[in-house]
Amino acid sequence: MSENTAVGNVLGEGERYAGLILGKDGEQDYHLVLLPGEVAEAGWAPATSWARELGGELPSRRELSLLFANQREEFQREWYWSREPQAGHPHLVWGQNFASGIQTVYGRPFRGHARAVRRMAAKG
Repeated sequence: MSENTAVGNVLGEGERYAGLILGKDGEQDYHLVLLPGEVAEAGWAPATSWARELGGELPSRRELSLLFANQREEFQREWYWSREPQAGHPHLVWGQNFASGIQTVYGRPFRGHARAVRRMAAKG
């Protein structure tokens, strides 16, 4: 049985398998799953709360890159929040533009879009 088939067996309704994130600095590899639904015109704090209510989390910058590569059709051509503040500037948070692929930062009050993800450990 392939890894993709095994992951596909544990996806919930409307969830999409995005791919494998390779662990860095001793962290374990994991599978990324895109949860259904989206919030639009939301600041970072409300977007973060929304993702938690779904049982997920906003994606990291690396995860947004994977989502852009593998699940772009599941996103509007808009800017989406990550969970990562810019180092040294906690009032700014990274995100990804799903029209151009560019990652940039905006202030927490900016009204962007958000999607939630969940992670599953990769069997090693």
